[in-house]
Amino acid sequence: QNMVMSFRVSDLQMLLGFVGRSKSGLKHELVTRALQLVQFDCSPEVFKKIKELYETRYAKKSSEVAQAQPQQHRPPEALSIHSSYERGSTVARTSISTTNIDYPALYGKYLNGLGRLPPKVTKPEVRLVKLPFYTTLDELLKPTELVPQNNEKLQESPCIFALTPRQVELIRNSRELQPGVKSVQVVLRICYTDTSSPQEDQYPPNIAVKVNHSYCSVPGYYPSNKPGVEPKRPCRPINLTHLMYLSAATNRITVTWGNYGKSYSVGLYLVRQMTSAELLQRLKTIGIKHPELCKALVKEKLRLDPDSEIATTGVRVSLICPLVKMRLSVPCRAETCAHLQCFDAVFYLQMNEKKPTWMCPVCDKPAPYDQLIIDGLLSKILTECEDADEIEYLVDGSWCPIRGEKERSCSPQCPILVLGSSDVNGLLPTPNGNGENGKATADVVDLTLDSSSSEEDEEEDEEEDDDEEGPQPKRRCSYEKGLVSAC
Repeated sequence: QNMVMSFRVSDLQMLLGFVGRSKSGLKHELVTRALQLVQFDCSPEVFKKIKELYETRYAKKSSEVAQAQPQQHRPPEALSIHSSYERGSTVARTSISTTNIDYPALYGKYLNGLGRLPPKVTKPEVRLVKLPFYTTLDELLKPTELVPQNNEKLQESPCIFALTPRQVELIRNSRELQPGVKSVQVVLRICYTDTSSPQEDQYPPNIAVKVNHSYCSVPGYYPSNKPGVEPKRPCRPINLTHLMYLSAATNRITVTWGNYGKSYSVGLYLVRQMTSAELLQRLKTIGIKHPELCKALVKEKLRLDPDSEIATTGVRVSLICPLVKMRLSVPCRAETCAHLQCFDAVFYLQMNEKKPTWMCPVCDKPAPYDQLIIDGLLSKILTECEDADEIEYLVDGSWCPIRGEKERSCSPQCPILVLGSSDVNGLLPTPNGNGENGKATADVVDLTLDSSSSEEDEEEDEEEDDDEEGPQPKRRCSYEKGLVSAC
């Protein structure tokens, strides 16, 4: 970078012409283009060309300086690097009279640190979390800290960069997710300056992003329905593509942010935005868990625990998605979840596409995309069991449907037990221990002669429903223990 900063216009044009880049423009545009070339597309051939141009112009003068100052005994390499950096500053300052731009001061404020000497100590880098809906194609600017330039609360941090011809073609040839929105995008991501772990996107206060001559829209706040609770802001990558020059021209981005003590870092990325349908197809391709593995997991869940005094004979799983209360179509859950209950992958991905939380709707624990699996056993059950909304897994890994739950609901319009004679509506228990719908009840049902409902008349006592809480007329009837499947 220091070598390029010291080049004259003719050197910059020779370098850019060597790699097929545009040679037209003012000197600061040529410098920016060349620095971007060094930072992102510096092949061994390009580096060799830069070194050749540099040595051709400055090797002779550097040797003259070394002969004029023999008492300093400095290594030639250190002298050339130092003189080139000073010479670069001189060249930049020389242009002030024509462009009124102080290049060292200007580059020193840029986010990518152009014009600065390489740091002597390598610090841990800030890393951003991977986002399922964004596939990174290129890193245009590594996460770089926003540094305040003064004591003002409102700060501005500029950055300039140029896209390579290959990157421009990727954007232009990508499909549109919606009118005017390309799937390949240049996005800005902001997070806390924390190197301990990958960071989630986090906006600083008073954020505003300007691309070239226009301000870019930033996601607003979610309204809060609870009094006294501040509205939350969805922190997502900010799409800059529609305001950029899709050519070899340089783009200028200015981030305005509030300086209130916390440190933030920004990064620029070329990404491909994915849809929920594409993520679903990928999950169906690589995320299906074989039915036999799922069956082994069921048996493991129901295995007798030596420390437990209660033996689990079965576990019930609903075929209704807890998200939308509809029958499951693509049953999935996170591998980190301890439950067998699944939710529908279609609606889960659609929900996170609009508002990414990646939390399991069953246990409220993290369920990130890369941890999701499609339950192959439950997928098979859904095709074989179309007339039940719930199934029961047994200790041997088999299953049976649970039907008729609607008829057994405890609503006043649907009484479960009518007291009186032993054959009223056939609702009393049968000798085999199963009720009308085949669902097992308690071991002993203790019914009393007194009704707990004070709202019923005496002549209605004999036809009282068991929907009312409290003791009922006494009657004893034995039932089998454990879970009994209904067929």
